[in-house]
Amino acid sequence: MPSALVLLAEGFEEIETAAIVDVLRRAEVEVVLVGLEGDHPVTGSREMVFVPDVGFDDSHRNVDAVVLPGGSQGAERLAGDARVRALLRDQTDSGRLVAAICAAPIALDEAGVLPENGFTCYPGVEARIRTQGRQHAKVVESGSIITSQGPGTALDFALTLVAHLCGRARAVEVGRDLLHPLRD
Repeated sequence: MPSALVLLAEGFEEIETAAIVDVLRRAEVEVVLVGLEGDHPVTGSREMVFVPDVGFDDSHRNVDAVVLPGGSQGAERLAGDARVRALLRDQTDSGRLVAAICAAPIALDEAGVLPENGFTCYPGVEARIRTQGRQHAKVVESGSIITSQGPGTALDFALTLVAHLCGRARAVEVGRDLLHPLRD
């Protein structure tokens, strides 16, 4: 069974987080919701509270994917955490999947793993990182790194993760069940 860590920091974007976790679990990916500051409840950008499965220091590190939800405050907290940057570099160096949506590519940039040959992010976030290599697609795949634009692209993003972790046929099946077909 493929596995994924979804990192959660104060100020995260709720729609993105819920969509990612839900879609991956529907595809039978073992998902661990990881709290940056422990396993206590974390408040999102719209005041919704999520409870992580584990704290960052207790999380399993040998996983198939590390996924970063956006939300500007949450993304800045992820980008500013040396443990997260080290995890992203290790994951990328090992050729395992790293995925970031909305403002979270900020953390990829801070870790030095943001692809030069293509990424996407929430419009305007590229000013915080760089504009070179930014594409205007909903989801951009660049080697083992997948990025997406924001809340409205969360299902496309999550289904792309399923395609990478479980195969395209499984992603098509999950998308069909969600009434959201996987797009090429």
